Amino acid sequence: MYNDLYKAWLSSGKLKSVEKQELELIKDKDKEIEYRFGKDLEFGTAGMRGIIGMGTNMMNVYTVKRASQGLAEYIKKRGPVAKMRGVAIAYDTRRFSKEFASAAAVVLASNRIRVYLFERVHPVPMLSFAVRDLNCVAGIMITASHNPKEYNGYKVYGEDGAQMSPEATAKVVKYIEKIESPLSDEIKFSKKLALKYVKFIGKRVDKHYFEKITKLILSPKETAEAGGDIKLVYTPVHGSGFIPVTTILKKLGIKASVVTEQESEDPDFSTVEVPNPEYKETLSLAISQANAEGADVVFGTDPDCDRLGVAIRNSEGKFTALTGNQTGVLLLDYILARLKEQGELNKRCFVVKSFVTTSLAKLISDDYKVEIMEVPVGFKYIGEKIKKLDDTGKRRFVFGFEESCGYLRGTHARDKDAVVASMLFAEMVCYYTAHGIKVYDKLQEIYAKYGYVCDKSVSTVYGGLNAMKEMNAVVDAMKQKKIKKVGGFKVVAKRDYSTLQRTEGDKVTKINCSAVNAVYYELEGGGFICVRPSGTEPKLKVYYSVTGKDRKTAEANFAAVKAEFEELMK
Repeated sequence: MYNDLYKAWLSSGKLKSVEKQELELIKDKDKEIEYRFGKDLEFGTAGMRGIIGMGTNMMNVYTVKRASQGLAEYIKKRGPVAKMRGVAIAYDTRRFSKEFASAAAVVLASNRIRVYLFERVHPVPMLSFAVRDLNCVAGIMITASHNPKEYNGYKVYGEDGAQMSPEATAKVVKYIEKIESPLSDEIKFSKKLALKYVKFIGKRVDKHYFEKITKLILSPKETAEAGGDIKLVYTPVHGSGFIPVTTILKKLGIKASVVTEQESEDPDFSTVEVPNPEYKETLSLAISQANAEGADVVFGTDPDCDRLGVAIRNSEGKFTALTGNQTGVLLLDYILARLKEQGELNKRCFVVKSFVTTSLAKLISDDYKVEIMEVPVGFKYIGEKIKKLDDTGKRRFVFGFEESCGYLRGTHARDKDAVVASMLFAEMVCYYTAHGIKVYDKLQEIYAKYGYVCDKSVSTVYGGLNAMKEMNAVVDAMKQKKIKKVGGFKVVAKRDYSTLQRTEGDKVTKINCSAVNAVYYELEGGGFICVRPSGTEPKLKVYYSVTGKDRKTAEANFAAVKAEFEELMK
C-alpha cells in the first residue's frame, strides 16, 4: 500500500523537480518509504505537526493544502456569513512557514473565503488576538512551537481565538478524509481568486494588541520607579518574539539587551540544540551575556513566542533557570497578591491550570481563597473555561498556566502568550526591586510558607508509525494496576481521564473536563503522579509532583517515588 502511494507521488507530474528528487533518493529505503507513506499525517485537536518532507505522513505544501481544503469545506457549511468573516493566518520563522501560510491562504481564497494574512512573522498570541479583533470565523498558525528544526505544523483556531474544539476538529477531519490524496484535483488553488479574497493585515491589529495588554499591568508606579534600573537580557531564539517582546518592554520603560546571535530569523536555529526555552541550555548564550553585563534576569521565547523561559540570580549571585512551574507560581502569587491589595480579588475570580502542573498552585490559590480549576494538557482547555465563564460574565479569569512554560493573563488571547508573560515577569521584577526584594528570595519565601514541591517530568521517546499506539498501550496497562502506595506515599485516589472517573476507595465520581488518555494518581500530602502520551511529540511523559517540608526532603521523596513507580511501569 505505502509503496503504491510512493510510486503514485513520483509519477503524478505534480511535484516540483526538487520534490521529486527528494523521493527518488529514498527509492531503496523501505522503512523510510513506509514512514512517509504508511499513513496520513494526523489532524487532531492540536492540528497537524510533523517532519518536513514529501509524503502523506509529512509536513509539506500538499498536506497543508489538503487540510486547508477540509477547513474550507467546514466553513462553507456554516454559510455565506462565515465565508465573509474569513480566516486569519500567521506564521513563525520555521522552514517553509511562509510558503505553507501562503498555500493555505490561496486554498481558502479559491473557495471564496476571505483571508487575512500577516505579511511577516507573528507569534501565536497575536494570531489568537487577530481572530477576535477581526471577527474571523477561524485562524491558522503555521508553527511547530518548540520542536526541533526538522518539524513544522498547522494549528487551527476557532472564532473565540482558542485552538479549535474537539467537536469542530472532528468535523474538519471528516472533510479532510473525504479528499483522497493531498495531490487530488478536489483541492482548489486559484491565484486569481487569491488576489480578490486575500487581504494583508496591517499595523492596526498590532496596535490594538499592545493597547489591550498594557492595560493588564498591575504595578505601574513601581515599574516606572525601577524600570530604568533593572537589567534584562532577552533572546527570541531566532523566533517571532523579537519585535513584540522588545516592543512591550520598551513601553514599560525597560530596556532589554537582546542576544544578537539569536536575533535573526534562522529556520535552522543554529545556535541551539532545540529552540525550547524550558531548557537552560537554550538560554546559555543569554546567560553568558547577562553575566558579562551584570544583568538581573534572562528571558527566552520559543519560535512562535507562546512559551517563556526565565533565569534569575540565586542567593549566591549565579543564574539559575526556573522551571515552568516555578515561573508560574511566582506569577500566580504576584497577580493574586496585587489584585488583593487593590481590592479586586473576590469569589468571582478563578485560576486555571493543566492537571500536570504543580500542586503548589492549588495551595497558593486556596490561601487567597480563589478557585483553581484543572483541565487537560493543552491551552485550548483553558480557553474553553474562559469562554464558558468569563465571556458569559459569570466569573472573572485572572490567570492560567501550564508547567511547560505557557502563561496567560487577560482575555485578549485564548492561547499561551509569552509577550504578556514577559511583560508580567518584568513588572514583577520591578515591583519587588522597588520594595527591596529579590525574586529568588520571593520564591524561597513561597516554599517556606507552603512547603517545598519537587516537580519533574520524565519523557521516553518512541519511534515509527505505531508510536502513539504503543504509548497509549502503556497508559492503558497502568490503569489496570492497583497501586496503593508509591515511595512511602499513600495513593489517595486514581483518576482515569479517558473515562473521566475518579476512584477513591469504593467511591467513584465524575471528572468534569474533556476526555484524554491519561492516568493520574493523587498522593497524600497533595502531590501526584501522571502518565500521558504527548500530543505534539512521540514521547510518553510521566509527571511527578512530590511534596516535602523542605527542598532536601522533597527531592529525596521524589527519588523514592520515581524509583518505585518506574518498577511498577515495567
